[in-house]
Amino acid sequence: MESRSSICINERVGEDELRAILGKVESDQDKEAFGLVCKKWLYLQSTERKRLAARAGPHMLRKMAARFSKLLQLDLAQSASRSFYPGVTDSDLSVIAHGFTCLTLLSLHNCKGITDVGMIEIGRGLSSLQCLDVSYCRKLTDKGLSAVAVGCCDLRSLHIAGCRFVTDKVLQSLSQNCHNLEELGLQGCNSITDSGLTDLVNGCRRIKFLDINKCSNVGDSGVSSVSEACSSSLKTLKLLDCYRIGDKSILSLAQFCKNLETLIVGGCRDISDESIKSLAAACKNSLKNLRMDWCLNITDSSLSCVLTQCRNLEAVDIGCCEEVTDAAFQGLGTREIELNLKVLKVSNCPKITVMGIGVLLDNCNSLEYLDVRSCPHITKAGCDEAGLQFPQCCEVNFAGSLCEPDVSLLRPLN
Repeated sequence: MESRSSICINERVGEDELRAILGKVESDQDKEAFGLVCKKWLYLQSTERKRLAARAGPHMLRKMAARFSKLLQLDLAQSASRSFYPGVTDSDLSVIAHGFTCLTLLSLHNCKGITDVGMIEIGRGLSSLQCLDVSYCRKLTDKGLSAVAVGCCDLRSLHIAGCRFVTDKVLQSLSQNCHNLEELGLQGCNSITDSGLTDLVNGCRRIKFLDINKCSNVGDSGVSSVSEACSSSLKTLKLLDCYRIGDKSILSLAQFCKNLETLIVGGCRDISDESIKSLAAACKNSLKNLRMDWCLNITDSSLSCVLTQCRNLEAVDIGCCEEVTDAAFQGLGTREIELNLKVLKVSNCPKITVMGIGVLLDNCNSLEYLDVRSCPHITKAGCDEAGLQFPQCCEVNFAGSLCEPDVSLLRPLN
């Protein structure tokens, strides 16, 4: 009797079928295991790979480009606490621009060694790029980032936080070339002005996310331009420590941006109850996250409006709003639907007491984090004595000064 000859699966299953099988594999671990079967399967697994995080110099990047020919997302970001020398360089960016031509996402966060020379190469070589993060790449200037805007016209997301040499010229270039831009991070770019924001939204009217935290030269006219031009798209606006911002900006948001979900105005000390009440009424169906710590003119009337009117509210920060009292919570029983608040930060609000927290708990079963640091009338012993019942999953931060970091793992307002 003749013995059956062994059959190799690669003789019966073609590359198209194997690629179809690999396409059904979901976890990265299983995809890696697929590539361990044989050289052919390793080749297929490599050419089909879409995402990669790496730490490599030009020589290794060239090898990776040959192996991962269809790569779409490349992460070369460095940690601020664990960066390595020399890190990513302009030579690396040249290899990336010519070797990974299909890239749609590139993260270079905290790669402090790169300059405009590397950015010009990215602009020339990666025409399909949609997402770029060069936050804290501190050597970059208008020249390099404008080259990216010109060469990567389909850019949807750009993060340049901490790039202190950037000016309004970059915003002008984005306006002229990147009309599909949806997400822009400018935190700490202190040379950005109202004029630059106005120029930006003349061409970029689809912005959903705008971070201008700590942009000290931005004021009401710039924010008003953004709110009017991006009225239907804007969902997240971050204005932390923009001390020129006042009620005019918030009233403009209330007038035009009915879909706003997240607003950060911490440290904007000229904002008052009037504008916040208007915002709460206008965005009652959309607003989820509101941070207004150190807004010293905020009182019970505006916080009460936010808590009672905003149907989908998830997180509120009123830290250091010293005029807020227990009365802000008294209207919670009048809400049409149950309050689904998950995060409340009332640190250093000396007029809020255990009684106010009790009213909150009576009307909210979803709380996951409560920050009551430096609230002299709210202690663990006082809450226990009053018989307060916090939700089982709720973390309460009683201890510590405001100089200490917030220990919460829930940071929707940062």
